[in-house]
Amino acid sequence: MGPAARPAAPSTTSGAAPPRRRVPAMAAAAALAAVLGIAPAGAAQTGPADTARHDTPAKTPVAQGYGGAVSSVDPDASAAGIEVLRRGGNAVDAAVATAAALGVTEPYSAGVGGGGYLVYYDARTHKVHTLDGRETAPLSADEKLFLGEDGKPLPFADAVTSGLSVGTPGTPATWEDALDTWGTRSLGQVLKPAEQLARDGFTVDATFRQQTADNEARFKDFPASAELFLPGGKLPVVGSTFTNPDLARTYALLAKKGTGAVYKGELARDIVDTVRKPPVDPKAERTVHPGDLTARDLREYRTKQQAPTRTGYRGLDVYSMAPSSSGGTSVAEGLNILERTDLSKLSNRDYLHRYIEASRIAFADRGRWVGDPAAEDVPTKGLTSQRFADSRACLIKPDAVLKSPVKPGDPTRPGKPGSCDTRGHAAPTTYEGENTTHLTTADKWGNVVAYTLTIEQTGGSGITVPDRGFLLNNELTDFSFAPADPAVHDPNLPGPGKRPRSSMSPTIVLDDNKPVLALGSPGGATIITTVLQTMLNHLDRGMPLVDAIAAPRASQRNAAQTELEPGLWNGAERAELEALGHSFKQNPEIGAATGVQRLPGGKWLAAAETQRRGGGSAMVVRPG
Repeated sequence: MGPAARPAAPSTTSGAAPPRRRVPAMAAAAALAAVLGIAPAGAAQTGPADTARHDTPAKTPVAQGYGGAVSSVDPDASAAGIEVLRRGGNAVDAAVATAAALGVTEPYSAGVGGGGYLVYYDARTHKVHTLDGRETAPLSADEKLFLGEDGKPLPFADAVTSGLSVGTPGTPATWEDALDTWGTRSLGQVLKPAEQLARDGFTVDATFRQQTADNEARFKDFPASAELFLPGGKLPVVGSTFTNPDLARTYALLAKKGTGAVYKGELARDIVDTVRKPPVDPKAERTVHPGDLTARDLREYRTKQQAPTRTGYRGLDVYSMAPSSSGGTSVAEGLNILERTDLSKLSNRDYLHRYIEASRIAFADRGRWVGDPAAEDVPTKGLTSQRFADSRACLIKPDAVLKSPVKPGDPTRPGKPGSCDTRGHAAPTTYEGENTTHLTTADKWGNVVAYTLTIEQTGGSGITVPDRGFLLNNELTDFSFAPADPAVHDPNLPGPGKRPRSSMSPTIVLDDNKPVLALGSPGGATIITTVLQTMLNHLDRGMPLVDAIAAPRASQRNAAQTELEPGLWNGAERAELEALGHSFKQNPEIGAATGVQRLPGGKWLAAAETQRRGGGSAMVVRPG
C-alpha cells in the first residue's frame, strides 16, 4: 500500500482559457437580488441586458478564494451559483441555480426534461447524502421495449429519436427535493436568474452552433424543435443572441406552482401528449415511434434519498453515487484494485498500464452486476469491498495485457486475495450518450455538492415540448436492448418503472470527516474513467487539481481497444504501452470535469477544463 496521499497545491501556471460565451451574468445576478429584496454587489454599473452582457466575467478554469466556490462548463451558470452564495445561500441553493442556468445555455446537455444524481456533504453533521433523480421507464415497459415486431432490437438511431426513449424526467423533482431537504432558499428564488437569462438570451458561440448543426436534421423533423433551435429555418449565427422565452415561462410556472406542475399539472399533460404523439412535421420522412408514458408515470415519480457508496483510499474516504448509477461502485472498485500499488513511484507507462487494466476489470463487473436495485439484486457492498478488489487485482500483470472482454468476478462470493477470481460470461458495455454536464459547489460553512445531470446524448430525443422550451431526454436507451447472452441474466434490461443503469459519478472525498475535494464529469460511460483518472492524477501523481483535470485521458471499458485523447495518442507512452500489448483508438475529447478543493484557512479552489468543450468556468465568491 502506498503512502497516505493528500491533495497537491493549486497550480500557479495554468492560464485562463479564452471566454467561450459572453452572457448576461450580471443581469441574472440582479434578478436574484431583486427577488431576495437586496442590492447586488457591483450592480451599479449594470444597465440593460445588452450592457450587462459586456460585464460578464471572463471564463477561467481555476479560481481560489473565500466564501464558497462554483465550477461548471458555463460562466453565466457559475455566476448564477456564485450570486446565490454571495447573498447567503448555501451550496445546495447554488447548485440548483447553476443547474437551472445550464438548462438555458447548455440545453442539449441538461434541463427540465432530464435527470441526474446529486451528492451532498453536510458540514454540520459531517455526513454525505445522495439524491437519485434518474429518469424511469413507463410502468407499462417490459424487456421488449426496444424490440421490433420481428423480435430484433430497433436500430439505435430509431430508438433515440422517438417517444420510446423518453423516461419520466427527474431533474425538477431533484431540484425541489434538494432545496426542501438541505437548502435555505425557495425554488422560485433560485430559478429567477435562469428565468431572466432565458428571456434576455445569451451569445451564441461556435460550440452551440456546432451542436445545433449536429442535430439539424432531427430538429427539422419536429416543428417545436425547429422553431426554437433553428430560428428562421437556419442555424444560429455565432455572435447572435439566443433567447428562449418559452423556457422563461416554464421556469416562472415552476417558481409559482412548484414542480408539481411537471408531475401533475398542465405541463405534465403537455409532456405526456408529446411522448405519446410526437409532433412530427408532416413532410418528414423519419419514422418516429410513440412512447407509452402516462399521467400516472409522472404522478408517481419520486427521487430516492439513499446512502452513498463509500470506500477508503490512501487514508481518505471516497463517497459517490450508489446504483442505479454504476459510477460509485466502479470508481470504488478501480481505486481498491490500485490501493496496494504505490502509483506515485511508477513511470508514466506503468501507471497508465495499471490504471487501464483496473478500469477494464471494474467495467467487467459493472456489466454483470449493476442495474436498478429496486428491480435487481445488486451487490453494492461486495462491489465496493477491498476483499473483492483484492481477488481481482492479481489479474493485472506488469508485462502483459488482459484480453477483453474480461469475465466478471462474483462479489457475493469473493475469492481469497490473490485468487484472480473470474466467473461467468463477459457482458459488453452498453452505449451511453456523452453530452451530460457536471457542476460542483461549496459554501462558506463547508457544505459541498457534486451534481451530474443530463438529457442523455447531445440534444436528447430531439423532441421539444411545444411552447415549453425544453428538450425531452432519450435516457431509456441506456437500457440493454436485448441480453448480451441469453443464458446470462442482464440486470440492465427495461422493466416497469425501472431506472436505466448510469455511469454518472459525482464524487466527494473526505479527510477526517472534512471535505478534501469534490468532482465529476459528463461523458457517458467515460465518466467513470474520467473521474478515476483525475483522482489518481491528483491524489497519487501529485498534480494540482486544475492540471489533473486538464491532463490527457485514456478510457478502457472492457473493450478490445482503449480510447486515447490526442495528448496520449501523440505521446511516447502510446508506443511503450503498445509494446506491452495494448491496442488503442483515438478519441478527440473524453469528459469535461469540474471540481472544488478545500484549502487551508477557509479557502476554496474551483477548477474546470482548460480546453475541453471550450474550457470551463471556475469562480469563487471573494477571490484571494
